[in-house]
Amino acid sequence: MENKAIGPHHGCMTATTSRPAEHASHPADAPHPQGSAPASAPVLMHPARRTVQLLLGLVGYGVSMAMMLQSGQGVMPWAVLDQGIVDRTGLAYGWVVLGIGLVVMLAWIPLRQKPGIGTVANIIVISLVVDPALWALGRLAPDPALPAAVALALGGIVLNGVSTAAYVGARLGPGPRDGLMTGMVQLTGWPVWRVKTVIEVTVVVLGIVLGGTFGWATVVFAFGVGPVVQVAARWLAPSGLAGRH
Repeated sequence: MENKAIGPHHGCMTATTSRPAEHASHPADAPHPQGSAPASAPVLMHPARRTVQLLLGLVGYGVSMAMMLQSGQGVMPWAVLDQGIVDRTGLAYGWVVLGIGLVVMLAWIPLRQKPGIGTVANIIVISLVVDPALWALGRLAPDPALPAAVALALGGIVLNGVSTAAYVGARLGPGPRDGLMTGMVQLTGWPVWRVKTVIEVTVVVLGIVLGGTFGWATVVFAFGVGPVVQVAARWLAPSGLAGRH
């Protein structure tokens, strides 16, 4: 599960004018060198909003996983592995999500990654939400026809992108898979896209071998969820999705 969009940065570029110096005496009015923009201060988010946004984002993420699973059109890369393990073991989906999240966090130790409250919440909330969401969708659309299945898959992708922007934008700690990716970037010196590709191709191949579902929705998710995160971050991550307050 990887998430890498950066929030909008607002600034302005002023051209040199012939006005008297007193008109630019205040720092906010002073002209900036051509080609540069003043740095804007981070937009602080109220702690209550951060908590609510984190929880709603994680609930939405779990529901989005269930939507893609129920569609039968393919799931997100890590969910291919989850589904393969479910098929092999017969365990509830939530237990598998929980187990993989904990195993991935063990890899943080040699990578020297530090979890936050959001990291722990990510594992617990998503694993608690996904099975009830699957049950509800199974009642509402037990065997969706193709149009309904496509709608479920695309809706799941959009909801996943918005939910990712919400929980990452709360800045209370990355998800287990996000931390694995950033730790590998620091260890290898590779660019984010290469590390993300290697990790997700590996888990998809392993998941397919175990019986997970790979479909067109998996490909659309890989290329489409990033732009959704980018757009949603404008409202849900006022200081961006990277860095700290």
